[in-house]
Amino acid sequence: MKKKSISTIILLLLIHFASFSQARHTFEIKDGNFIYDGKAIMIHSGEMHFARIPKPYWRHRLKMMKAMGLNTVATYVFWNYQETAPGVWDFKTDNRDIAEFIKTAQEEGLMVILRPGPYVCAEWEFGGYPWWLQKNKDLVIRNNNKAFLDSCSVYINHLANQVKNLQITHGGPIIMVQVENEFGSYVAQRKDIPLAEHKAYSLAIKQQLLDAGFDVPLYTSDGSWLLEGGSVKGALPTVNGEDDVTKVKEVINKYHDGKGPYMVAEFYPGWLDQWGADFVRVSTADVVKQTAKYLQAGISFNYYMIHGGTNFGFSTGANYDQDHGIQPDITSYDYDAPISEAGWATQKYDSLRNEIQNYTKEKLPPVPAPVKVIDIPSIKFDRSEDFFTMVGKMTPVTNDTPLTFEDLNQGYGYVLYRRRFNQPVSGKLVLNGLRDYAIVYVNGKKVGELNRVNKKFEMDINVPFNGTLDILVENMGRINYGEEIVKNLKGIISPVLIADHEITGNWQMYKLPMSSSPGMASDKLNAIANHPAIYHAKFDLNETGDTFLEMSKWSKGIVFVNGHNLGRFWNIGPQQTLYLPGCWLKKGANEIVIFDQLNDSVHNDIQSVKTPVLNQLNLSTTTK
Repeated sequence: MKKKSISTIILLLLIHFASFSQARHTFEIKDGNFIYDGKAIMIHSGEMHFARIPKPYWRHRLKMMKAMGLNTVATYVFWNYQETAPGVWDFKTDNRDIAEFIKTAQEEGLMVILRPGPYVCAEWEFGGYPWWLQKNKDLVIRNNNKAFLDSCSVYINHLANQVKNLQITHGGPIIMVQVENEFGSYVAQRKDIPLAEHKAYSLAIKQQLLDAGFDVPLYTSDGSWLLEGGSVKGALPTVNGEDDVTKVKEVINKYHDGKGPYMVAEFYPGWLDQWGADFVRVSTADVVKQTAKYLQAGISFNYYMIHGGTNFGFSTGANYDQDHGIQPDITSYDYDAPISEAGWATQKYDSLRNEIQNYTKEKLPPVPAPVKVIDIPSIKFDRSEDFFTMVGKMTPVTNDTPLTFEDLNQGYGYVLYRRRFNQPVSGKLVLNGLRDYAIVYVNGKKVGELNRVNKKFEMDINVPFNGTLDILVENMGRINYGEEIVKNLKGIISPVLIADHEITGNWQMYKLPMSSSPGMASDKLNAIANHPAIYHAKFDLNETGDTFLEMSKWSKGIVFVNGHNLGRFWNIGPQQTLYLPGCWLKKGANEIVIFDQLNDSVHNDIQSVKTPVLNQLNLSTTTK
């Protein structure tokens, strides 16, 4: 009888849960308000990107948002993360499973704002575009161009097939979808293109979204002074980074028939970070004060970012300015956000939670406990391989002139450019087309570094009779913002000059995409100082947990743990550790592989620490 009663209770609970999960809600923009189930609401949103968080941690981070008092999560979709090769789509493996992320958000009681681009910025490689788009000579990025729009349509329709049934109009949590992204900024930067042409492009993207089956309200997102170029007829204009609540209402009124709703779609509690510059901190007091202003004025908002996560692999993007040919972003996307890179509640989180609680009738849920953190003692390397020994076993691509990464059908990683000389040559080596970082060797000896970051494109060189010139070039991430986004080829993209003479004939190119953990032929410790090297170790764990690899003694390169590319390290800082999620570790045997492209000294081991180091510049190396 007791067992029967328990079974009945379980059955009733399952029926109740099923009916709850199938409950249909409504959302619309009407009479100047966001209307949810017939009632005016405010959107209190936080941005986090599913691609920057290991899938096993999605629910924890969403619970963190809910406990802070937010009712919505906003996320970008990165086209180049879902289309992994031309025509190869992945919406299922690991943290590419966008549908699962959206369903998890719904289960945690959060509405969802979808930001599909196709351009997203986001400090993400190429602003989300697939690198191979540049191979089509008829295609013009972010333009009213048939080849480009056709490519966008393919992406948007593939995405729609995954998520359109997760819109609120179909029982899901997606309440709004963004049209393009910060297009007003691009219009302002590209005054060489007529405004009418810009508008034709943004309207075409809007129509593609509609045709693909997106039937929830659409919106745009721009700086408050850029709505003329960025707004799209039939989509709600929102503003980014605007502190003045009066200005928020004025500009939205101007482009939305004199009424709201009013929303700051990117409210910055932190900021982005770049190699060779201080880690940016944004005052907690200022963020709390601004949050209170929005709450009091009835302005909806989206914290960008509420939780940044990590730029794993080769996903980091880059900016540029007058002094720097490129400004690559660091691997951590901590962003000084309220929820740290590892998912910890910060002082900023606690302060904002308290502020939001003051405006919330219902008591907020408890803050989830953080993921366990461990430290890993010294991991001794059992093998290491000299890079040039490895290259000697590879078959190169040959051409009269250096080929770009794109010409080599390679998106990321490294290419070694090699040229043998049967006559001596000396003078100024000029690589104006370096994209982005080069280490130069003569007969296997390192003779210098060239660096697009600091616009160091030339050096003196002396190649003897029967000598070999090697130039190891790293792609440090494609530019993701600004008019230079249309010029994003990688490798050596212009002639190589020595003493004002173009060097042509018999260039050999060794492709090193590092798309997976590199294999090693050696079973010995063969690394050589000042030669690139690969290090390997196995290590056993009795318990798993998050940790941070201590990289300050290393030079520049990438790390794989159990096949996962943790991202780039570079000893110039400010980041000196790499986040290693515990969900990627295993009880028992684990494997680590490190590629150090500079390898200033030979390493015997590596350690981890329990706290990240994100603001430690090494000024002695920043001018390299």
